[in-house]
Amino acid sequence: MPNDHRPLTQAGIARFWTPLAATWLMMAVEGPFLAALVARRPHPEVNLAAYGVAYAFALVVEAPVIMMMSAATAVVKDRPSYQALRRFATALNVAITLVLLTLVLPPVATAVLEGLVGLPSEVALRAHRALVLLLPWPAAIGVRRLAQGVLIRAGLTRRVAWGTLVRLCAMSATAGALFFSGRLEGASLGAAALSAGVVAEMAAALAMAHPVIRELAPEPAAPPPGWRDLTVFYWPLAMTSMLALGVQPVVTFLVGHSREAVASLAVLPVVYSLVFLFRALGLAFQEVAIALAGDRLEGYRPLARFATLLGTFVAVGLGIIVWTPLAGLWFRNLSGLSPELARIALPAARILALMPSLTVLLSWQRALLVHLRATGAVTWATATEVIVVVVVLRTAAGPLGMVGASAAAIGLLAGRLAANGVLVAPVRRSLVRRMAAAGVTAS
Repeated sequence: MPNDHRPLTQAGIARFWTPLAATWLMMAVEGPFLAALVARRPHPEVNLAAYGVAYAFALVVEAPVIMMMSAATAVVKDRPSYQALRRFATALNVAITLVLLTLVLPPVATAVLEGLVGLPSEVALRAHRALVLLLPWPAAIGVRRLAQGVLIRAGLTRRVAWGTLVRLCAMSATAGALFFSGRLEGASLGAAALSAGVVAEMAAALAMAHPVIRELAPEPAAPPPGWRDLTVFYWPLAMTSMLALGVQPVVTFLVGHSREAVASLAVLPVVYSLVFLFRALGLAFQEVAIALAGDRLEGYRPLARFATLLGTFVAVGLGIIVWTPLAGLWFRNLSGLSPELARIALPAARILALMPSLTVLLSWQRALLVHLRATGAVTWATATEVIVVVVVLRTAAGPLGMVGASAAAIGLLAGRLAANGVLVAPVRRSLVRRMAAAGVTAS
């Protein structure tokens, strides 16, 4: 349990982190799995591009609720605080669903996908169909992440993993049935499977969180947060996700106007999926650090050591794949890319080899700021990351004439390095203030 007073050990952190890491890994598996199925349907290049574009837009729409799990882990202490956050989350879920519903209206979809992004009509048509099938996605994510945050706060991280296993099974069953029936094109197959999986996981998370919610203290230890309190706390986190995921359509737009555009759009989902397998281990660390840091930051040093070990592991793991013959096995045999597409994918994957380590660092930095209620700095770091991504990508794809996939990888890596750098000073200032107040040294 995260609220006991036993000394925090590396083994204890690992036990708490492992189910969450398994959760993220299971989510990471669905990307390569679905991309491989899409690549084996007719017209793979066009459908992979359409699926990647639709997925990018769906991620942008769900961005405001991405941090709801972190918020619940930090905020939910009793039943009144849970009810306050649930009302806040419900309003967000309704709003983002309306946004996606507007986007899939045919005139709007045509204007955005063909006019703004500049997709060829055959790609835009398939991306539109996929977006329609992703309509349940954003709100289901919001409900699910709130329930998962409650479970993490209670120390029940294994239940989070069980919920994601339900998601993976539902997604796989849906994808397999659609693949063998041959009734949907590749992009629509991927979108339908994603929606089925996340709705199933939402139901499982709610069922498992219900007993925990029922046992929350009915009387608040402190006044529950009001709308203003939650807005001040959560708005920077929502903006962070919106900026981070909002850059994906911009990347799609710039890649769509780069050298070897359609091929680059086709391979980027495959590259992202591989990198995400290792980034997932770092993403799982954020809620762990929030839950285990302690009121007096007594968990700071053990968590810092764990983050260092984890960052080293993910860098070595991804490096072994992209810098050895395993790369051919991954892109050609497992992902089903043609030799030409694999040729474009490999340089981009190698450029992003450091991204998982930087993700561990970013999760650690964000966790400390969320725990210390200094969330504003997180937004500024993400804004810096977005600006750097756009500038570097536009330069690489434009004046330098690089292949779109490689230009995107360079931009994403440069942006993440910038975000990590921006957070160094705010994290240190917040730590010094809290540790001084608690009578603890930061050395």
